Amino acid sequence: MVDRLRSAAEQLEAPTCPDCHIEMRWFRSELLADEPVPIIAHLFVCPHCKRTAQTDTLFQGTQRSPDKLSAPRFMAYAA
Repeated sequence: MVDRLRSAAEQLEAPTCPDCHIEMRWFRSELLADEPVPIIAHLFVCPHCKRTAQTDTLFQGTQRSPDKLSAPRFMAYAA
């Protein structure tokens, strides 16, 4: 998940404040959802009027079926 957060942060474009018309500054990013589709929210704040904005990054499903299924080696049976 850290790799996804880094790649999302690299591609961010800061929004423009609708009141001040200046570029907002990144404040933080957080994971909103992990399943079924990962969503990362990026929060921005205007340095002048302190207005906030949020942009979301959605990731395509990268989950694939495992090559081998795991099973316990020993099974304990209650008598």
